[in-house]
Amino acid sequence: VSRTLDNNRRNIWFAEFWEDNFHCKLSRGCELPPSTALCRVFTFLLSIDHERIGKDSSYEQEGKVQFVIDAVYSMAHALHNMHKQLCPGKVGLCSKMDPINGTMLLKFIRNVNFTGIAGNPVLFNENGDAPGRYDIYQYQMKNNTTEYKVIGQWTDQLHLNMQAMQWPGVSGQVPVSICSQPCRPGERKKIVKGIPCCWHCERCDGYQYQADRYTCKMCPFNLRPNENHTGCRPIPIVKLEWSSPWAVIPVFIAILGILATLFVVVTFIRYNDTPIVKASGRELSYVLLTGIFLCYATTFLMISTPDVGICSLRRIFLGLGMSISYAALLTKTNRIYRIFEQGKKSVSAPRFISPASQLVITFSLISVQLIGVCIWFGVDPSQAIIDYEDQRTANPEFSRGVLKCDISDLSLICLLGYSMLLMVTCTVYAIKTRGVPETFNEAKPIGFTMYTTCIVWLAFIPIFFGTSQSTEKMYIQTTTLTISVSLSASVSLGMLYMPKVYIVLFHPEQNVPKRKRSLKAVVTAATMSNKFTQKGSFRPNGEAKSELCESLETQCEYCNSSCIFCDEM
Repeated sequence: VSRTLDNNRRNIWFAEFWEDNFHCKLSRGCELPPSTALCRVFTFLLSIDHERIGKDSSYEQEGKVQFVIDAVYSMAHALHNMHKQLCPGKVGLCSKMDPINGTMLLKFIRNVNFTGIAGNPVLFNENGDAPGRYDIYQYQMKNNTTEYKVIGQWTDQLHLNMQAMQWPGVSGQVPVSICSQPCRPGERKKIVKGIPCCWHCERCDGYQYQADRYTCKMCPFNLRPNENHTGCRPIPIVKLEWSSPWAVIPVFIAILGILATLFVVVTFIRYNDTPIVKASGRELSYVLLTGIFLCYATTFLMISTPDVGICSLRRIFLGLGMSISYAALLTKTNRIYRIFEQGKKSVSAPRFISPASQLVITFSLISVQLIGVCIWFGVDPSQAIIDYEDQRTANPEFSRGVLKCDISDLSLICLLGYSMLLMVTCTVYAIKTRGVPETFNEAKPIGFTMYTTCIVWLAFIPIFFGTSQSTEKMYIQTTTLTISVSLSASVSLGMLYMPKVYIVLFHPEQNVPKRKRSLKAVVTAATMSNKFTQKGSFRPNGEAKSELCESLETQCEYCNSSCIFCDEM
């Protein structure tokens, strides 16, 4: 601002700047445009003052010039202080400053402290940065015009003039000025990209919990998050309770079945020597009734709280009761079939039809089931487990762990598979002996029993495996299995023994032996009846018209009503 045309002749562009700054012309030789004056510098001999930059013109200093000037002065002050310390009292550079150590000079630069050209102190912090100095403006409206008004400064700390600030609204309260609200419990911070002070709050959902402010983690498999997802808690363990409707119905059926079975057993023991009981084959009848009893008792094992003992008993008795029942029925139907097939060829009795032989055959068939279970125990010992998959719902609040035995669906099929095989084989023999007249045997009641049992288990399979994906799988499958086993036992008990018990108790006059026939006469009559006659009327199994005959060749009794050889005379 002190430069003039007289003291700044070295700058060849300064004259042009002068004309532009004062809107005048320096040359007299050319015609001046209208509204353009002659620069006053040429009137110097007339004692007219020169124009002054910034005083006679609207010159505005460039804002960065002060920093350039302060930077030059910082270097000068640093060199001066360095010279005073290293070269005291010496004019010019001494040997310690020739050459100058830049690292040492930087320390002197950072230690300068003087007032700059703008009146502000010039100094540096430990990092070599100049202290921040800021003017704080607020965009305000005044008299329907808007302007930026200085309301404070920042020099090492904040200085605000609260009275000079304006806020919208009637109350004029200071609005909330934050980038993001604090996250609630169970929410993690997701930092906004490029804005580290701002974030989005994301809920830890599902089985996740809030591990820290920025992370959600999955709870362990046996745990679920608490209500606000700030931690994990154990998943409740459930099992089939005795008071559950899924258990009450099977238990009720099982109790009725056990009472009915015991009633039949007691009746048979009391009337053990009567023709009806003898004709039914006492030994196999008691074996069959034992199997029926175990089928009903299995219900209580299936509903009891699983542990090692209960799970072991389930493996043993779930298939054993059915194996005993169908092994006895298979032995009976096979005996009937062989007797009549042999009778068509000769009058001699078939082999292995005595009560002892029948028991050996029956227990041999049962032993296959027991051997299979023993092998299973050796390969995979029984244990109770907690399954967290069966009732692992999308909502953790409804998730449950199921206490159950480690018997998979495939293992269950293998466990019941042998019983199913016996049942199918028995059904085949019942079909083969369906043509034998009912006055000579009980094949038809056994046949009806097996047909009904097959229907029960055909209905069981789709229900059992169709609910494998249901959250109520444990309840539905346990109830279906126990009811199916109980119904199978009930069919055998009702069709094979209830008619006999009815005659024994309410029609004792029919429980007497009839005339005897030879084995050849019995078989011949049965064969001819199948070929040439139709069955005239239905006679209940074991009715008073059951007939006994004695074969002179074998010296034993042949019971027509059940087509078996009796061991008693």
